[in-house]
Amino acid sequence: MGIKASSEEPFIKLDQFLKWQQIAQSGGEAKMLIHNGEVEVNGEMELRRGRKLFAGDVVTVDDLSFEVHSSTEAE
Repeated sequence: MGIKASSEEPFIKLDQFLKWQQIAQSGGEAKMLIHNGEVEVNGEMELRRGRKLFAGDVVTVDDLSFEVHSSTEAE
């Protein structure tokens, strides 16, 4: 399942993205998801909560995938 997301900045940090998409309700919850190896970026496990995400990156948690899009891209 893909869900599009956008950001005003050229990048968004992984922990902020998880909160923005309401995957995590707090920064602490986002940190635990990442630390426990439950988050993948572009098909690879990501353990850095400060990982910068750019347009085209795909974040996967459980069976849900979220594609990052720039707010300046055409819909």
